Amino acid sequence: MRHTLVFATNNPHKSREIEQILGPGYEVKTLKEIGCFEDIEETEPTLEGNALLKARYVKQHFGFDCFSEDTGLEVTSLAGAPGVHTARYAGESRDPDANISLLLKNLESAQDRSAQFRTVIALLRGDEEILLEGICKGTITIEKKGDKGFGYDPVFMPEGYDQTFAELGDDVKNQISHRAKATRLLIDTLHKEKA
Repeated sequence: MRHTLVFATNNPHKSREIEQILGPGYEVKTLKEIGCFEDIEETEPTLEGNALLKARYVKQHFGFDCFSEDTGLEVTSLAGAPGVHTARYAGESRDPDANISLLLKNLESAQDRSAQFRTVIALLRGDEEILLEGICKGTITIEKKGDKGFGYDPVFMPEGYDQTFAELGDDVKNQISHRAKATRLLIDTLHKEKA
């Protein structure tokens, strides 16, 4: 039997990635698929706050148990930036190429190019609110490499690999990524609740 989960996003890349990681036992519905066409603004100063804000909105207005996530790229030599502003780093247009260009420009003179992707998932089931976190450490490359993935994938090289997420492709990325780690915790939590 497939379990339906509402994922508080309209990003088809994220939705597909999560559904692939969750596996065949789960159907992931996006906001559009439950009739939510509002753009839920991420106004909180932390990833945790934004994840909770989106999930609470869905729960309150549509009544579904759901989960939401917020992901940030945290670069050591930029004091954790872009962080909560990852998607809008170069402005409100959310242009991935502009975001990458600005990031590489800001790191031109940096000796330390270490960074981490951090995903926070907020799961709302019944009256319970659960926060789960996944981290993938790595470095920012000097130039873009690869054409798979999305966002900052062409410039993020995960620890232990000599290729970027955009070169490694979905199969590898979905095993080792921040979102994969947070999603595995989500699966563990869901299985515990079913038991």
